[in-house]
Amino acid sequence: MLFKIIHTRSKSSYRPHSDSQFFRTFFEEVEIKFVRDRGLDHAVEKEKNLRPMQNLKILIKSEPSKSLPLSIITQKKDDLKIPIRPIEFIRKYPSIFEEFFPGNVRIHPHVRLTQEVLSLDAEEQLIHQSDSFRRGAADRLLKLLMLCRVYEIPLKLVDRLKWDLGLPDNYIETLVPEFPDYFQVKNVMISSTRSGNVRGSNEDLLELVCWNDELSVSVMENRAMKAESAYPQGSPLKFPLHFSKGFDMDEKLKKLIDVWQKLPYISPYENASHLQPKSGISDRWAVAVLHELLHILVPKKIEQDNILSLGEYLGIRSRFKRALVHHPGIFYLSSKTGTYTVVLREAYKRDVLIEKHPLMDMRNRYIHLMNSVKEAQKGQQVKKVERDVGEDDPSGEEREKGIRLSDSEVEDDSDDEDEETDEAESSKVAHETIAPSKGRGAHSRSSKWKKPLRTTKIARRYPNRTSGRR
Repeated sequence: MLFKIIHTRSKSSYRPHSDSQFFRTFFEEVEIKFVRDRGLDHAVEKEKNLRPMQNLKILIKSEPSKSLPLSIITQKKDDLKIPIRPIEFIRKYPSIFEEFFPGNVRIHPHVRLTQEVLSLDAEEQLIHQSDSFRRGAADRLLKLLMLCRVYEIPLKLVDRLKWDLGLPDNYIETLVPEFPDYFQVKNVMISSTRSGNVRGSNEDLLELVCWNDELSVSVMENRAMKAESAYPQGSPLKFPLHFSKGFDMDEKLKKLIDVWQKLPYISPYENASHLQPKSGISDRWAVAVLHELLHILVPKKIEQDNILSLGEYLGIRSRFKRALVHHPGIFYLSSKTGTYTVVLREAYKRDVLIEKHPLMDMRNRYIHLMNSVKEAQKGQQVKKVERDVGEDDPSGEEREKGIRLSDSEVEDDSDDEDEETDEAESSKVAHETIAPSKGRGAHSRSSKWKKPLRTTKIARRYPNRTSGRR
């Protein structure tokens, strides 16, 4: 039977041996140095402004006029998680946002979306509406509920995780009612005591309806069963380890990891409340929970604050925090976005996510569109440099185009003046350019541009007459 009504949760049959407490003490005595991983840092950094852009895009789309006054965006800056001034953020991505003035009255600027980003958004909506995607999103949300020691999570906590879970923005109205056998929303009264007064407040929770035996098998267990059909539950399973280049592992740490990998694997979907909080097996279970959680998430990474918020709600925040710090071969902490981001190492090859997902493909296309203007500007700068060095114009005419003093002022073959007069004027220019200027115009912009061009031009035209002149 695939589903069963929840009554009680089974506990693990494993009981920690006497060396578990020694393992925890031994582990905390080992110094683990942090080594940066450039590939994983780049994987985090390139998505730095993606979520604020998406938040603003969704807000603009929700308006009947499909536009918003800049003043409203400024007021909602914190809710949108815009890291800089909104006007700077909008102008930073002209391929995403357009500024305009309604009625051509240049008083209250408004912001709307470009046609390019609207086209991408239409494709993204088609992905969200597909049956396979909606089923996958519901499965991920169900696995999150089963992963917790309780069968309900506050919606405000789910909202913090919905971006990484790949849930649609309106998942409460669309996704939850579509899967009534998975979960449901309920409202409860929560009492709190402040200053001696008891106060009550309503809170919406997402509640698990039915347990799914098929989905309550972890990634580690699935791998073991594929490799060995008769996999005994509770056997030692080794977590994949990937350390940063340059990570120095001494013999003491290596021995510790070998001992830790031989401890029994406790499924993250099992109730481990009976395990001693500071035992080695408890640490291994906490790692299993984090490992499974990151595998559930679409990008295989998440802000550390969101993980710790979930841990605080479950009462295991300290276990999560220790597991993230003590296992750098499994988890990587990046600080490239101004906050710590937890990355599952095995899910990435350098800065590329190994497992393909249609939602991640769309996000990469958004990033490419956001940076398309920068790439175009960079290409223009490269072309300008090529013109300046004369690669496309050996005669140097294209290189000197745009300078305030044109070629005709130095060399004009169409003039009726004789060569001696032309030479005298050119020599005068060369002397003013080569010799240090002591007047008021010593640092003028024109002399700055003249210096390399005049010297090169005159030396090429009069090689014998300028070689000896100082």
